[in-house]
Amino acid sequence: MANALVLCRFVHFAVVLMLFGAWFFRPLLLNRVNTIDQRLSPITRWLTLVALVSGVGWLLLVTASMAGAWDAGFDSSTLQRVLGKTSFGQVWRWHLLFNALLLVLLFTPLKDRPAPRLFLGGLLLATLAPVGHGAMLDGIVGQLLLLNQLIHLLCASAWLGGLMLLVMVLRRPEGHSIRAVLQRFSGLGYGLVGGLLLTGMVNMRVLTGTFWPTPLFSGFALILLIKAALVAVMLGLALFNRLRIGDCERRLGALRFSVTLEWLLGLGAVAAVSLLGTLPPMLSS
Repeated sequence: MANALVLCRFVHFAVVLMLFGAWFFRPLLLNRVNTIDQRLSPITRWLTLVALVSGVGWLLLVTASMAGAWDAGFDSSTLQRVLGKTSFGQVWRWHLLFNALLLVLLFTPLKDRPAPRLFLGGLLLATLAPVGHGAMLDGIVGQLLLLNQLIHLLCASAWLGGLMLLVMVLRRPEGHSIRAVLQRFSGLGYGLVGGLLLTGMVNMRVLTGTFWPTPLFSGFALILLIKAALVAVMLGLALFNRLRIGDCERRLGALRFSVTLEWLLGLGAVAAVSLLGTLPPMLSS
Protein backbone atom coordinates (compact mmCIF):
# COMPACT_ATOMS: atom_id res chain seq x y z
CA MET A 1 0.00 0.00 0.00
CA ALA A 2 2.84 2.37 0.85
CA ASN A 3 4.58 1.72 -2.49
CA ALA A 4 1.36 2.31 -4.39
CA LEU A 5 0.85 5.60 -2.56
CA VAL A 6 4.39 6.78 -3.39
CA LEU A 7 3.85 5.91 -7.08
CA CYS A 8 0.49 7.69 -7.13
CA ARG A 9 1.97 10.77 -5.44
CA PHE A 10 4.79 10.85 -7.99
CA VAL A 11 2.48 10.64 -11.01
CA HIS A 12 0.16 13.30 -9.61
CA PHE A 13 2.90 15.71 -8.56
CA ALA A 14 4.70 15.34 -11.89
CA VAL A 15 1.68 16.01 -14.12
CA VAL A 16 0.35 18.92 -12.04
CA LEU A 17 3.79 20.57 -11.94
CA MET A 18 4.30 20.15 -15.70
CA LEU A 19 0.81 21.45 -16.50
CA PHE A 20 1.11 24.76 -14.71
CA GLY A 21 4.78 25.19 -15.64
CA ALA A 22 4.18 24.68 -19.36
CA TRP A 23 1.31 27.20 -19.37
CA PHE A 24 3.36 29.65 -17.31
CA PHE A 25 6.39 29.45 -19.61
CA ARG A 26 4.49 29.35 -22.92
CA PRO A 27 4.12 33.16 -23.42
CA LEU A 28 7.51 33.84 -21.85
CA LEU A 29 9.46 31.31 -23.89
CA LEU A 30 7.69 31.73 -27.25
CA ASN A 31 6.39 35.22 -27.91
CA ARG A 32 4.14 34.42 -30.87
CA VAL A 33 1.50 31.89 -31.84
CA ASN A 34 2.89 28.87 -33.71
CA THR A 35 2.59 25.11 -34.12
CA ILE A 36 3.75 24.46 -30.54
CA ASP A 37 0.24 25.36 -29.36
CA GLN A 38 -1.31 22.66 -31.53
CA ARG A 39 1.11 20.09 -30.10
CA LEU A 40 0.78 21.28 -26.51
CA SER A 41 -3.04 21.28 -26.41
CA PRO A 42 -3.61 17.47 -26.58
CA ILE A 43 -0.69 16.86 -24.21
CA THR A 44 -2.18 19.12 -21.55
CA ARG A 45 -5.57 17.41 -21.91
CA TRP A 46 -3.97 14.02 -21.28
CA LEU A 47 -1.93 15.38 -18.37
CA THR A 48 -5.08 16.84 -16.79
CA LEU A 49 -6.88 13.51 -17.17
CA VAL A 50 -3.94 11.64 -15.64
CA ALA A 51 -3.90 14.18 -12.81
CA LEU A 52 -7.59 13.54 -12.08
CA VAL A 53 -7.21 9.75 -12.14
CA SER A 54 -4.08 9.81 -9.97
CA GLY A 55 -5.71 12.33 -7.62
CA VAL A 56 -8.67 10.02 -7.07
CA GLY A 57 -6.25 7.13 -6.64
CA TRP A 58 -4.34 9.14 -4.02
CA LEU A 59 -7.58 9.70 -2.09
CA LEU A 60 -8.52 6.00 -2.23
CA LEU A 61 -5.05 4.92 -1.08
CA VAL A 62 -4.97 7.42 1.81
CA THR A 63 -8.43 6.25 2.89
CA ALA A 64 -7.37 2.59 2.74
CA SER A 65 -4.17 3.41 4.65
CA MET A 66 -6.06 5.25 7.41
CA ALA A 67 -8.54 2.38 7.75
CA GLY A 68 -5.86 -0.32 7.47
CA ALA A 69 -7.64 -2.28 4.72
CA TRP A 70 -7.59 -2.12 0.91
CA ASP A 71 -11.38 -2.38 0.53
CA ALA A 72 -11.93 0.61 2.86
CA GLY A 73 -10.87 2.89 0.01
CA PHE A 74 -14.09 2.03 -1.82
CA ASP A 75 -16.39 2.29 1.20
CA SER A 76 -18.56 5.38 0.79
CA SER A 77 -18.97 6.07 4.53
CA THR A 78 -15.22 5.82 5.12
CA LEU A 79 -14.52 8.11 2.16
CA GLN A 80 -17.02 10.65 3.49
CA ARG A 81 -15.31 10.66 6.89
CA VAL A 82 -11.90 11.19 5.29
CA LEU A 83 -13.19 14.00 3.05
CA GLY A 84 -15.13 15.70 5.83
CA LYS A 85 -13.17 15.03 9.02
CA THR A 86 -9.48 15.07 8.04
CA SER A 87 -7.35 18.05 6.98
CA PHE A 88 -6.17 16.08 3.93
CA GLY A 89 -9.73 15.33 2.84
CA GLN A 90 -10.94 18.91 3.30
CA VAL A 91 -8.15 20.16 1.03
CA TRP A 92 -8.38 17.26 -1.42
CA ARG A 93 -12.06 17.66 -2.22
CA TRP A 94 -11.31 21.18 -3.46
CA HIS A 95 -8.22 19.91 -5.28
CA LEU A 96 -10.25 17.29 -7.17
CA LEU A 97 -12.94 19.86 -7.97
CA PHE A 98 -10.35 22.23 -9.50
CA ASN A 99 -8.90 19.29 -11.45
CA ALA A 100 -12.32 18.31 -12.83
CA LEU A 101 -13.15 21.93 -13.78
CA LEU A 102 -9.80 22.25 -15.54
CA LEU A 103 -10.43 19.08 -17.53
CA VAL A 104 -13.85 20.37 -18.62
CA LEU A 105 -12.33 23.75 -19.54
CA LEU A 106 -9.82 22.10 -21.90
CA PHE A 107 -12.68 20.68 -23.97
CA THR A 108 -14.43 24.04 -24.40
CA PRO A 109 -13.63 27.06 -26.63
CA LEU A 110 -11.97 28.65 -23.57
CA LYS A 111 -9.10 26.15 -23.82
CA ASP A 112 -7.07 28.58 -25.95
CA ARG A 113 -7.33 31.44 -23.46
CA PRO A 114 -4.35 31.48 -21.09
CA ALA A 115 -6.02 33.25 -18.14
CA PRO A 116 -8.63 30.55 -17.24
CA ARG A 117 -6.05 27.77 -17.67
CA LEU A 118 -3.50 29.51 -15.47
CA PHE A 119 -6.13 30.36 -12.86
CA LEU A 120 -7.41 26.79 -12.45
CA GLY A 121 -3.92 25.33 -12.89
CA GLY A 122 -2.66 27.67 -10.19
CA LEU A 123 -5.44 26.62 -7.81
CA LEU A 124 -4.65 22.97 -8.56
CA LEU A 125 -0.98 23.56 -7.78
CA ALA A 126 -1.70 25.65 -4.67
CA THR A 127 -3.85 22.92 -3.11
CA LEU A 128 -0.85 20.59 -3.18
CA ALA A 129 0.97 22.73 -0.61
CA PRO A 130 -1.20 21.83 2.43
CA VAL A 131 -0.90 18.04 1.95
CA GLY A 132 2.83 17.87 2.68
CA HIS A 133 4.97 18.26 5.77
CA GLY A 134 4.06 21.95 5.99
CA ALA A 135 0.63 21.00 7.34
CA MET A 136 2.27 19.45 10.42
CA LEU A 137 2.69 22.83 12.14
CA ASP A 138 -0.01 25.15 13.49
CA GLY A 139 -0.29 28.89 13.99
CA ILE A 140 1.67 31.58 12.22
CA VAL A 141 4.69 29.31 11.73
CA GLY A 142 2.53 26.75 9.96
CA GLN A 143 0.94 29.40 7.75
CA LEU A 144 4.31 30.86 6.78
CA LEU A 145 5.65 27.37 6.07
CA LEU A 146 2.67 26.70 3.76
CA LEU A 147 3.40 29.96 1.92
CA ASN A 148 7.04 28.93 1.60
CA GLN A 149 5.96 25.52 0.29
CA LEU A 150 3.69 27.17 -2.28
CA ILE A 151 6.57 29.32 -3.57
CA HIS A 152 8.72 26.18 -3.72
CA LEU A 153 6.05 24.40 -5.78
CA LEU A 154 5.67 27.38 -8.14
CA CYS A 155 9.42 27.48 -8.81
CA ALA A 156 9.62 23.71 -9.32
CA SER A 157 6.57 23.76 -11.58
CA ALA A 158 7.88 26.56 -13.79
CA TRP A 159 11.27 24.87 -14.14
CA LEU A 160 9.92 21.38 -14.89
CA GLY A 161 7.13 22.57 -17.19
CA GLY A 162 9.50 24.95 -18.93
CA LEU A 163 11.93 22.09 -19.57
CA MET A 164 9.09 20.01 -21.06
CA LEU A 165 8.21 22.89 -23.38
CA LEU A 166 11.87 23.36 -24.30
CA VAL A 167 12.18 19.66 -25.17
CA MET A 168 9.17 20.02 -27.47
CA VAL A 169 10.75 23.01 -29.22
CA LEU A 170 14.10 21.25 -29.67
CA ARG A 171 12.46 18.15 -31.13
CA ARG A 172 10.91 20.26 -33.92
CA PRO A 173 12.87 23.52 -34.00
CA GLU A 174 11.57 24.77 -37.38
CA GLY A 175 10.58 28.41 -37.19
CA HIS A 176 12.25 28.98 -33.81
CA SER A 177 15.41 30.86 -32.92
CA ILE A 178 16.98 28.32 -30.57
CA ARG A 179 19.46 30.80 -29.18
CA ALA A 180 16.72 33.32 -28.33
CA VAL A 181 14.57 30.61 -26.72
CA LEU A 182 17.48 29.39 -24.60
CA GLN A 183 18.34 32.92 -23.51
CA ARG A 184 14.78 33.53 -22.35
CA PHE A 185 14.65 30.23 -20.51
CA SER A 186 18.00 30.60 -18.76
CA GLY A 187 17.27 34.21 -17.82
CA LEU A 188 14.17 33.14 -15.92
CA GLY A 189 15.86 29.97 -14.71
CA TYR A 190 18.26 31.88 -12.44
CA GLY A 191 15.35 33.25 -10.41
CA LEU A 192 13.62 29.86 -10.29
CA VAL A 193 16.73 28.07 -9.05
CA GLY A 194 17.32 30.75 -6.43
CA GLY A 195 13.73 30.41 -5.25
CA LEU A 196 13.98 26.62 -5.10
CA LEU A 197 17.18 26.68 -3.05
CA LEU A 198 16.00 29.37 -0.63
CA THR A 199 12.57 27.85 0.03
CA GLY A 200 14.07 24.37 0.28
CA MET A 201 16.49 25.54 2.96
CA VAL A 202 13.65 27.21 4.88
CA ASN A 203 11.62 23.98 4.74
CA MET A 204 14.49 21.92 6.13
CA ARG A 205 15.37 24.41 8.84
CA VAL A 206 11.82 24.64 10.15
CA LEU A 207 10.95 20.94 9.86
CA THR A 208 14.18 19.40 11.15
CA GLY A 209 15.77 22.14 13.27
CA THR A 210 18.92 22.00 11.11
CA PHE A 211 19.89 22.83 7.54
CA TRP A 212 20.47 19.13 6.91
CA PRO A 213 18.98 16.17 8.84
CA THR A 214 21.09 13.32 10.22
CA PRO A 215 22.09 10.51 10.00
CA LEU A 216 23.10 11.37 6.45
CA PHE A 217 22.81 7.98 4.75
CA SER A 218 19.53 6.63 6.04
CA GLY A 219 15.82 7.38 5.89
CA PHE A 220 14.65 10.92 5.27
CA ALA A 221 18.17 12.36 4.98
CA LEU A 222 19.24 9.81 2.35
CA ILE A 223 16.28 10.52 0.06
CA LEU A 224 16.87 14.23 0.53
CA LEU A 225 20.52 13.72 -0.43
CA ILE A 226 19.48 11.90 -3.62
CA LYS A 227 17.10 14.72 -4.49
CA ALA A 228 19.83 17.31 -3.92
CA ALA A 229 22.26 15.32 -6.11
CA LEU A 230 19.72 15.16 -8.96
CA VAL A 231 19.11 18.91 -8.74
CA ALA A 232 22.87 19.56 -8.67
CA VAL A 233 23.35 17.57 -11.90
CA MET A 234 20.45 19.51 -13.45
CA LEU A 235 22.16 22.77 -12.52
CA GLY A 236 25.43 21.52 -14.01
CA LEU A 237 23.74 20.68 -17.32
CA ALA A 238 21.94 24.03 -17.37
CA LEU A 239 25.19 25.92 -16.73
CA PHE A 240 27.01 23.94 -19.44
CA ASN A 241 24.30 24.74 -21.99
CA ARG A 242 24.35 28.40 -20.97
CA LEU A 243 28.12 28.60 -21.49
CA ARG A 244 27.78 26.92 -24.90
CA ILE A 245 24.82 29.00 -26.04
CA GLY A 246 26.85 30.63 -28.80
CA ASP A 247 27.07 27.42 -30.87
CA CYS A 248 23.68 25.94 -29.90
CA GLU A 249 22.45 25.86 -33.50
CA ARG A 250 25.40 23.68 -34.58
CA ARG A 251 25.10 21.16 -31.74
CA LEU A 252 21.34 20.74 -31.80
CA GLY A 253 21.45 16.96 -31.26
CA ALA A 254 23.66 17.23 -28.17
CA LEU A 255 21.55 20.10 -26.85
CA ARG A 256 18.34 18.10 -27.30
CA PHE A 257 19.86 15.18 -25.40
CA SER A 258 21.14 17.43 -22.60
CA VAL A 259 17.82 19.23 -22.07
CA THR A 260 15.89 15.94 -22.21
CA LEU A 261 18.24 14.48 -19.60
CA GLU A 262 17.78 17.56 -17.42
CA TRP A 263 13.99 17.16 -17.68
CA LEU A 264 14.18 13.45 -16.75
CA LEU A 265 16.41 14.27 -13.79
CA GLY A 266 13.76 16.78 -12.70
CA LEU A 267 11.17 14.00 -12.79
CA GLY A 268 13.56 11.91 -10.69
CA ALA A 269 13.69 14.72 -8.13
CA VAL A 270 9.88 14.75 -8.07
CA ALA A 271 9.95 10.99 -7.40
CA ALA A 272 12.26 11.63 -4.44
CA VAL A 273 9.89 14.31 -3.15
CA SER A 274 6.99 11.86 -3.45
CA LEU A 275 8.83 9.43 -1.20
CA LEU A 276 9.95 12.16 1.21
CA GLY A 277 6.31 13.11 1.76
CA THR A 278 5.62 9.68 3.25
CA LEU A 279 8.63 9.78 5.62
CA PRO A 280 8.58 11.66 8.94
CA PRO A 281 11.30 14.30 9.36
CA MET A 282 12.80 14.94 12.79
CA LEU A 283 10.97 18.01 14.04
CA SER A 284 12.88 20.64 15.97
CA SER A 285 11.95 21.26 19.56
